[in-house]
Amino acid sequence: MTGWVDLQVNGYAGVDFNSETLNEAAMIRACQRLRADGVEQCLVTIITAPIAAMTKQVERIVSWIDSQALIRSVVAGLHLEGPFLSPHDGFVGAHPKAAVIPADLDTTKQLLASGCGHVRLLTLAPECDQDAAVTRFLTRQGVVVAAGHSDASLEQLDRCIDAGLKLFTHLGNGCPAVQARHDNIIQRVLSRSDRLWISFIADGHHVPLFALKNYLACIPSDKIIIVSDAISAAGLGPGSYPLAGQTVHVDDDGAAWAECRTHFAGCATPMKRMRQILRDHAGVNEATLDTWMRTNPLRLMDQSPVSTRT
Repeated sequence: MTGWVDLQVNGYAGVDFNSETLNEAAMIRACQRLRADGVEQCLVTIITAPIAAMTKQVERIVSWIDSQALIRSVVAGLHLEGPFLSPHDGFVGAHPKAAVIPADLDTTKQLLASGCGHVRLLTLAPECDQDAAVTRFLTRQGVVVAAGHSDASLEQLDRCIDAGLKLFTHLGNGCPAVQARHDNIIQRVLSRSDRLWISFIADGHHVPLFALKNYLACIPSDKIIIVSDAISAAGLGPGSYPLAGQTVHVDDDGAAWAECRTHFAGCATPMKRMRQILRDHAGVNEATLDTWMRTNPLRLMDQSPVSTRT
């Protein structure tokens, strides 16, 4: 495998993976564009929605993974980002607050059943997972558990790490713009970077480059993963685009904003552009980029090509 492995793709090239109108032909087009743009494999990301809507969307995408060789070769599985996230402003981000719920085993089993073995990663807020029961269950089922959209305390983080939590999703995002000076979720996660993989959106918008360089410098290189968090706007330039029933506005500089303009809503920057940004503006060499964009995500997903898992 020589292409990149992207663990967080909500849509691509005009195709919204969270749309109720998504069809097989559109899914094939998106996979063709992803492959053409250097992404060898990805996890299709389904964001928070009412459980019935999430399971229906998962079932539809899984049916195409099982029936279409091209989709199966690109889509290595599903990343469920939610619904067990923090409901508080800032932390909830672009996820619909009304659909956010506490983690519970019955709902988790329902989500996994809809995925028929294709759910590979689930992002939750540790403070919403009482006694880390859901984290422990998912880990035993072979699903990678990530924290994200969270204001977990150190104790809550450690409890879930001990239960199997492996990743923190897009650090520096899914949190309020204004936080406590020292004791905040970013600093807590950085303090556990010896025990967690940490992913970043390297578009220069979600985390300013000077801050991103600081974060990257203090995390072990073998714990860093770059994700695109791509939405349907990725690769298309400025304009208005759909994301799970929302409208996202992409500015001339590539920043993707929710309609309220208070927070970003996914990302319009493809992985190939992130590679250029990290190389040209953050001074990251090619070998390290390969580690962050291919080797580490494969290692996280059990040190084997994710397409071989069922």
